[in-house]
Amino acid sequence: MTEQVQIKAQADNRKRNLILGIIFDLVGYASYGVPLVAEITDVIWAPIAGFILSRMYKGAVGRVGGVLEFVEELIPGTDFIPTFTLTWIYTYLIKKEK
Repeated sequence: MTEQVQIKAQADNRKRNLILGIIFDLVGYASYGVPLVAEITDVIWAPIAGFILSRMYKGAVGRVGGVLEFVEELIPGTDFIPTFTLTWIYTYLIKKEK
């Protein structure tokens, strides 16, 4: 691949991960809409969200993010934390600066 094609592919992945991350965070928030049902949906959503996040980001970031997402979805009252979006910020803004 030429360097320009590789840069465009990286930019496309960044954009895709941000859009998907926001969507998946909103899915996690959606459980707040129905009291008592939220806990049941969180038990179902937690492993799915953890798996998705671990596949979206490679290496240690994906593994740690997936575990944190799984735990965050299982702990009542923590659905407001946008783990997918925070992982994107860490990966593409904070980690890049180091």
